[in-house]
Formats: sequence, C-alpha cells, structure tokens
Amino acid sequence: MFRFCLIIALFLNLSFCAKIKDISNVLGVRENELTGYGLIIGLNGTGDKSNSKFTMQAVSNMLETMNIKVSPNDIKSKNVAAVVVSAKLPPFARAGDKIDVFVSSIGDAKSLAGGTLVLTPLSAIDGNVYAIAQGNISLNSNSPSATISMAGTIERELVYDIYNKQNATLSLKDADFKNAINIQKAINTHFNENVALAKDPRTISLTKPKDIGMVEFLSLIQDINVDYSKGDKIIIDEQNGTIITGKDIAIEPITISYGDITIEVSSLLKLNGAESNTSPTISSLVSALQKIGTTPQNIVSILNAMKKSGAINVNIEVI
Repeated sequence: MFRFCLIIALFLNLSFCAKIKDISNVLGVRENELTGYGLIIGLNGTGDKSNSKFTMQAVSNMLETMNIKVSPNDIKSKNVAAVVVSAKLPPFARAGDKIDVFVSSIGDAKSLAGGTLVLTPLSAIDGNVYAIAQGNISLNSNSPSATISMAGTIERELVYDIYNKQNATLSLKDADFKNAINIQKAINTHFNENVALAKDPRTISLTKPKDIGMVEFLSLIQDINVDYSKGDKIIIDEQNGTIITGKDIAIEPITISYGDITIEVSSLLKLNGAESNTSPTISSLVSALQKIGTTPQNIVSILNAMKKSGAINVNIEVI
C-alpha cells in the first residue's frame, strides 16, 4: 500500500522577519543553463546497443578527429553511451572554476556506472561554449543518469557590469503588494533617503546613493531585515506522498463526488456519510482521506477541484 505523510506547517500565513537577500533576487543576476552532447566510454557492457545509430555515428566522428576513419556501420560496441550533458553556469563564475555536471542517457544504455565522460563542450542558449566537461562516474551510480561532481570547467565568463551601474532592480520571489512596500520602506529608512521604489508587487527599483559603489549598495540592501508575509500554500510531493499544509486552512461549504468518495463540507466534515467532529480544514480532510487509503494523486485531484470551485483559496504546488 502506498503510504504518505501529512506535514502541518504552522508557520504559513504568518508574518516573520527575513533578510532581503532571502526573499528577492537582483534582476539579471542568475544562473544560466548549459547543455551539450557527449559520449560515455568504458562501460561494462551496459552501453547503447549497436542499433543506436546516433551513438555509433558520434563514436565515428570522435575517432575521425584523431585521424582514425571508421564507418559507423563497422562499430560494434556495448561499452559506449550517448548522453545529454547539462550544467548550471553560476553568476560571476570565473574561468577555471569547477561546476557539477549531470549526464543522462538518450539511447538504450542500462547503466552509466564506472564510465568516463569524454571531453564535452557545454553551450548556452546563445550558442557560445561557456564550459567543458570530462570526468568519471561512480561505480555506485547504477542508472542511465548520474551527477559528476566538479567535472565541468568554466572556459568563458559571462560579464555582469554592476560596478558602473547607477540603478538596479530587485525582483521578489513571490509577488505581494504588502511585502514590496515593506521592502521599499525598510531600504529607504536604512539609507535615510528615497533610493527604493516599489513599481509593482514584485519589482523594486533601486537608485544608488552618490557616496557608495553599487556593489557595496547591494550588499547593504541584501542584509536588511524586513517584515515579510507569506501566504498559505499546499505543497504535495506525488513521488513520496508528502503533503505540507497550514493547520487552519478552511474549506468553504461544498459537496464533491470523486469515484467512490463523497465529501460534504458544511459546519462539519463528512466523508462517505461519516461525520467528523473536527472543523472542515485542509489538514483534517487530508487526514481523513489518508485513513481510507486515498492515493496522493487522487488527493491532488480533489484539492484541485476544490480550488477551481472556490472552496479553498490557497495555491497548490505539486513537486
């Protein structure tokens, strides 16, 4: 039987103190995705079969760069796998910095354990190569995908010209009018002048004071504490069945029939005709559904139906 866990998060929908750097980003300063096509060699018979034409063609192309000409049709090997290689280029990364890379088979390889990723260029969406990747995969990674720690090397830097800028923009991770105004007030109070302006519930425009540099300005801003309100949210992990919800998220009166489950919500909660002595909240509903063996997938469908009908007014996030 599929078991799942209900976690009641008491901190949701409360105001608390947070540093600006924890609830916002500086617009334009972010990670960039890198991808490449590579080969993993040295597999113990667990690589792509010889009918994976793109793998054999890639092997032929690699050998040709070494002045060895072999037709893809003549290559019979099960110790090679074609993979997509991905990585994240951190902001302000410098040439020579090391990054983790993730490899995933695109053929019919059974396992990448013990293989070696051949030197692979990694490009961004603009087509430029920003890193190269090469490294060994652990013998314990018995799957067609794996993470290779510190196997990537930054070759091209992505320039952020922050020092010479007079203006910057903060982007809140969650849009909220009250939080935007609180951040605006906290920054202006800290510098004792109007250097911040909330333009919408997520965007705050910043103007650097004349007596400090932009790097120092942003450093001081990120360390400011503000009163921060976070709204209710239901988080569901369908893979392991974990459900995180606030304790007192109420459900408006509604009747729902889902398969062989009937839910009636009024002043009390009824499930398949059995009345509960608890008030109708998300946590009490999920607990009741858990007792009758409802799967997390069905709970997601029930909660989404309640949200669409207006019976609950919180965001549902499935991870």
